[in-house]
Amino acid sequence: MSATCVPRLVVAVVLACSAGTVVADEPLLSAPFGDHAVLQRDQPIPLWGQAPAGEEVHVRLGMQDARTRADARGQWRLQLPALGAGGPYRLEVRAGAQVQQLQDILLGDVWLCSGQSNMELQVHRSLDSRSEIASAGNAQLRLLQVEKQASAEPLARFAKAPRWQLASPDSVRDFSAACYYFGRELQPVVGVPIGLVHASWGGTRIQAWLSAPALRGLGDYAAQLDVLEQRERDPAQAIAGWGKLWQAWWQRQPAVAGGQLPWQDEAAASWKDVQPSVRWIDPQQQDVVGMHWYRATARLTPAQAALHATLQLGPVDEVDMTWINGKAVGSDAGADAPRAYAVPAGVLQPGTNRIVVNVLNTYREGGIGGPPERQALVLDDGTRVPLQDWQGQPAPADVGTPPTAPWMATSGLAGLYNGMISPLAGYGLRGAVWYQGESNTFQPDQYAALLAAYRDDLRARFGSELPLLVVQLANYGAAPLHPQDSEWARLREAQRRTVADDAHSGLAVAIDLGERGDIHPANKQDVGRRLARAARHVVYGETLSASGPVALHARRQGDRVSVEFAQTGDGLVAYGGAGPVGFELCGATQESCRYATARIDGDRVYLHAGAVTGAQRVRYGWADSPVVTLYDRDGLPAGPFELPIE
Repeated sequence: MSATCVPRLVVAVVLACSAGTVVADEPLLSAPFGDHAVLQRDQPIPLWGQAPAGEEVHVRLGMQDARTRADARGQWRLQLPALGAGGPYRLEVRAGAQVQQLQDILLGDVWLCSGQSNMELQVHRSLDSRSEIASAGNAQLRLLQVEKQASAEPLARFAKAPRWQLASPDSVRDFSAACYYFGRELQPVVGVPIGLVHASWGGTRIQAWLSAPALRGLGDYAAQLDVLEQRERDPAQAIAGWGKLWQAWWQRQPAVAGGQLPWQDEAAASWKDVQPSVRWIDPQQQDVVGMHWYRATARLTPAQAALHATLQLGPVDEVDMTWINGKAVGSDAGADAPRAYAVPAGVLQPGTNRIVVNVLNTYREGGIGGPPERQALVLDDGTRVPLQDWQGQPAPADVGTPPTAPWMATSGLAGLYNGMISPLAGYGLRGAVWYQGESNTFQPDQYAALLAAYRDDLRARFGSELPLLVVQLANYGAAPLHPQDSEWARLREAQRRTVADDAHSGLAVAIDLGERGDIHPANKQDVGRRLARAARHVVYGETLSASGPVALHARRQGDRVSVEFAQTGDGLVAYGGAGPVGFELCGATQESCRYATARIDGDRVYLHAGAVTGAQRVRYGWADSPVVTLYDRDGLPAGPFELPIE
């Protein structure tokens, strides 16, 4: 079962309010406004909703009021003057004979928490959860859970309106642990009400959280976005276009020998017979992490070949690209979702039809599920033609990670921004928290640009200086025995550099909070504490360090290299030894890297450089799951980094 992919994109139906006059019995205020809401203090207060077209709308909050008029589509929007922290208030909206009143409204600081499964992980799955849930209760801490929703177009309203809840054992249990512990730590320090808006989805790539304009601005996604737009007009042409893009990617891979095209390859030598089972088509390979090809046949009469048909594959774990007779017919993602693809006209032929499925699995078991009776061509007349003669072969081990169809919810483009962030656009926020990256570790070199684009995309919708707090990826996997390249380390470096380049961003280091055997570490309390500390430094102006010791630069001094640190609090310490471990000295290549002996002297760490002739770089914590022991006296770790030697 995949840890990085979840059910496929459900294209949202655009709600009636975005296309015509609003009916009279709808709420006048749109979500996220509701009873118990927290509105952002010290900023003009934006409000919006729906009313009969042309109707005057009158809004009152405490002693503040304003008026506007609903437009021809029944939409209205206005701002109230800024208010300081306080409440509770009653928020009243009138439009003609309609009246809506919201109770128990507070003015405070509102934070958006978003990301993938480590942000989604609930309080009941965190450390000491029974005690944490039982003790939850704070009327000054309010929670808003955004339901999972992907959409092909930006939504003006939530498909399912979320509602605000006071922090309590009932509301906290299934809420994001990282987000809740962050707010719990921050609220008593700041001394104002805190509102937490949680919108995350496990297994998601960052591209799904970026708007289409932001993705186009990166310059790498135009062709995929064109296919996504085409899908709304002509799904058959869109899948054909996507098939061409996927095939072009495959043919560019250096590991693909001799122009091999498995979706139309008739050669039998490299294909091995596999037997469908109730679990996986290849029961001899239960742990099929990586990419595999599968193929089967279905025989049709001329009359059957002329009918419309649906290809049913059963569940595929986790991403598939599927062809019939060399023509693309579908692509989707999800460990449990059965695949069912409409077969475009002209694809089927009398006699033997070849079905080819490429499957990418990134975590634990994977492949094509059973039982065999779920795998068939289902004709319009109800006939089920079974898929037979299954064969399989692995793709080259170093073929790389393929692109995924842009309409996929978790690994596609813009779908989660459209469904979960767009309806929030304009709501007053104090800042945003981002905990994501595991699903992008295959492209660390692109992540810095993607993260900066995500930050700027939020600021375009919630304020030009919106603070962004980023949780750096935790350690995961086996400890290294020698220096090695690491995509996880390179993605952490992208996170570090992106945050360091922006005065309104902060980093929460988590390199010591992970679990080697679990990609979802349970210690979210310390994640929350470190996020709150970063917020206190970056957002609220406290002089404490943001995230533990920060490496500034590395300089050669004779036969040593000196690494200078800032934000060291009461000084650097090394746990469990005379000096810190986790440092490497490197030349120009990965093969040149060697572990370095390190010694602390004040705010500096000195490294012996004799092990590497011509050392050019210092690396620290450079592995998927590094062993690191450098901390400050407050117990905060130095984060992973790579620096050139000056």
